[in-house]
Amino acid sequence: MIYEEYILRVAAETLKNGGSASRLNAETFLPPMDVWSFPKYPSRTEILPPTVDLETELRKFVIQNESFLSEADCWLGTWINPRTGDYYLDIATGIAELSEARRAAKKASLTEGRKIVAIFNSKRNETVYLWEE
Repeated sequence: MIYEEYILRVAAETLKNGGSASRLNAETFLPPMDVWSFPKYPSRTEILPPTVDLETELRKFVIQNESFLSEADCWLGTWINPRTGDYYLDIATGIAELSEARRAAKKASLTEGRKIVAIFNSKRNETVYLWEE
């Protein structure tokens, strides 16, 4: 099956670390980066309960979004929301400056009609929630 070993590694990394960032075309994980990551296309984000088979859902997500995940400024981002345990599968991008990333993420939320919950900086291991709940 397409990307089979890659899917297994992404699922394992997500479960072990609460999330991952990887390049589909190279099938490699990205090192921690000092950028604020968020979904470039939030309407394509999959939010799944912790009861699903993560490998199966990752496989479907990768196949459905292969062209977007191949864009130069995009990567496959996975995240387990610590507040809910839900899995988030994203076509992620990032911006170095926090206020600019926050603004871009909120704009993408409004443009795509789906609220981005948070942005994440892997180098700092820091999550910033965008909306008050």
